[in-house]
Amino acid sequence: MANDDHIALLKNSRVAAWNALREQNPIPLDLSGADIRGANLIGVNLIGVNLSEADLRGARLIGADFRVADLSGADLREAKLSEGDLRGAKLIGANLRGAKLIGANLGVARFGVVDLLGAQTSGAMLIKANLRAKHLGQAHLDFGGPSGANLSSADLRGASLSGADLSGADLNGANLGQADLSGAKLVDTDLTGADLTGCRIFGISAWRLKLERAKQQSLVITGENESEITVDNIEVAQFVYLLLHNEKIRDVIDTVTSKAVLILGRFTAERKAVLDALRDELRNRNLLPILFDFAIPASRDVTETIKTLAGLARFVIADATDATEVRTELHNIVPDFTSLPIQLILLRGNPEFVSLSHLRKYSWVLPIFEYDDEKHLLASLEKSVVGPAEDLTKKLRT
Repeated sequence: MANDDHIALLKNSRVAAWNALREQNPIPLDLSGADIRGANLIGVNLIGVNLSEADLRGARLIGADFRVADLSGADLREAKLSEGDLRGAKLIGANLRGAKLIGANLGVARFGVVDLLGAQTSGAMLIKANLRAKHLGQAHLDFGGPSGANLSSADLRGASLSGADLSGADLNGANLGQADLSGAKLVDTDLTGADLTGCRIFGISAWRLKLERAKQQSLVITGENESEITVDNIEVAQFVYLLLHNEKIRDVIDTVTSKAVLILGRFTAERKAVLDALRDELRNRNLLPILFDFAIPASRDVTETIKTLAGLARFVIADATDATEVRTELHNIVPDFTSLPIQLILLRGNPEFVSLSHLRKYSWVLPIFEYDDEKHLLASLEKSVVGPAEDLTKKLRT
């Protein structure tokens, strides 16, 4: 239970007397539920003190030492905690809305159900802090469990968030300029409208980010002891770094782009047997076949996937037999890939699609090859399908 004399010392802003008391009696003290609103407590020693449910609204706690203190459920709205030491502090359920944490050390602090909306944390140390989020208005930095950090519009300029778990956190409109996000985990993190200018993002894990209107400039993808390399897109940063530092990745990309053959078709029972036989034959020729089945109607997602695969391919073989979707997607990719040979094949007896004449004007679209059956297609593969595509590939790349 809180000691009235102890509360009086703090409420009257008698920091020197309080700190002297703490030197004489360093054991944890109980100030739970204390009303210390607006007190001037600059540099106060609150190490290990129980301040759970305490009212510290508007208190001046600049440079205060809160190491391993219990601030669970404490009301710290508008409190000035700049340069404070909150390492190991327990802030589960604390209200830090509008609090100033500029330069504060929050290393390994434990948060849960914390409202940090509008908090000023420029230069704050949140090393290995866990800001995993589940929904707005809640935060949990206790390394696991349900959570939801609301850091929308927070000022985090220059903050050290190295190793922080910001999964699902709401950083909508937050200012993270020059912040250190090295090794941070950003999964489903909302960075809509956030300013990421100059952030160090070496070693981050970034998946399904919301980056609409986010300012991404001069993002540093290298470690502190490496020559600085910057990119302007957080989602491609990991790939660019791997591309620069991993020879195997480069080899994989070279292999894919030099050997991949995109096969487009409709995988009905009859057509799939032909396409599978075509794939096996391409493998025998040391090529890398990639089959795409138009089992669902064409859509924007399908088109984007086809374009991505086309960008990796050496050439394309498109079986237009009974495949309206294939014909549609050819019109989407042919004009955009001027160095990608397109070899059309068609089961004899099936009508050519009406717009084929439109594709013929592109020099990288080869004449359609009509085959009688699977046996005929495979027998003619070198002369009428792969051979012409390979010859045109070499010509276009030269």
